[in-house]
Amino acid sequence: MFGRLESVEKRYEEISKKMVRPDVAANPDQFRKLTQELHGLEEVVTTYRHYRDITGGLEEVRDILQNSDDAELVEMAHMEQQELQQKEADLAGKLKRLLIPKDPNDSKNTVVEIRAGTGGEEAALFAADLYRMYTKYAESQGWKTEGLSSNSTGIGGYREVVFSVSGNDVYGRLKYEGGVHRVQRIPETESSGRIHTSAASVAVLPEAKEVEIAINPEDLKIESFRSSGPGGQSVNTTDSAVRITHLPTDLTVSCQDEKSQHKNRAKAMVVLRARLLDRAVREQQEKTSRDRGGQVGTGDRSAKIRTYNFPQGRITDHRIKLSLHRLEEVLNGDLNELIDALRLADQTQKMKTQEHNVESITTD
Repeated sequence: MFGRLESVEKRYEEISKKMVRPDVAANPDQFRKLTQELHGLEEVVTTYRHYRDITGGLEEVRDILQNSDDAELVEMAHMEQQELQQKEADLAGKLKRLLIPKDPNDSKNTVVEIRAGTGGEEAALFAADLYRMYTKYAESQGWKTEGLSSNSTGIGGYREVVFSVSGNDVYGRLKYEGGVHRVQRIPETESSGRIHTSAASVAVLPEAKEVEIAINPEDLKIESFRSSGPGGQSVNTTDSAVRITHLPTDLTVSCQDEKSQHKNRAKAMVVLRARLLDRAVREQQEKTSRDRGGQVGTGDRSAKIRTYNFPQGRITDHRIKLSLHRLEEVLNGDLNELIDALRLADQTQKMKTQEHNVESITTD
């Protein structure tokens, strides 16, 4: 493990030196790639350096315990030793998790699709709440969001809303949000005060570049139509909306948010490439379902992952059995506690799988 950590730190220092060179700073593509790589290594290097500080402190404490005749100093050293040993064990465990091979998609930008499920208008309003939650979270992380497609109800809800998120480690954090989100609350239109249960589904797709997903133009059926708003009201008088069907897979994407047909087509292609990449990844995962079974965040999209209970002000993630009484804060974009807990559970499970595989190889 420590040999790998030394290599990671060496690479981190190499990148840091490269990024201050004028020729690298003048090349936006190279600078962006190095920035992403540096960001991916930063937590490992910071944790490793902290670990070395702790082990250095333990050496000093052991020296005191072995050579000091001062009873008071020895007692203090014993107390410090216990504290440092606990920190050393915690950091060693964290380093093992950080060295687990990362999902190559983690650093990618992301396409998020939110669709209202059971519950009619209340489900559409909940879909709008989720959209606001994710855009607020993206803002807090310094990420950029861009609307790709939407189908609103006219009274603040969404039957469907699709948007992209770009920034550092976007997919690596948002991928745990995919699944069915359930809400329990009293709708404003409910006169009897009865609690209704509604749902919305969230799909989180890593954004695919053209070089990753080759699309034959002959496989596309592209149609234009007049975009419309809620209730069929015309938004504009030109056929600017675009519907693209990928004939081999029968995947269909439509976009009507822009007034330009060219822009709608470009946005629809972003969504289509993301869906095709997601399809390819899921087909590969099916082939390795045994390893996939215990992982967090890669399960069936039809699975209920989270409940938002308004009467109790509680949010519960069913995958890790975590409940927080901070519903309002979470819906205002404060998702880090939930996502950090999901990420830790996922890393812990992967670490157990990795250790099990090593034991199996050793035994064989």
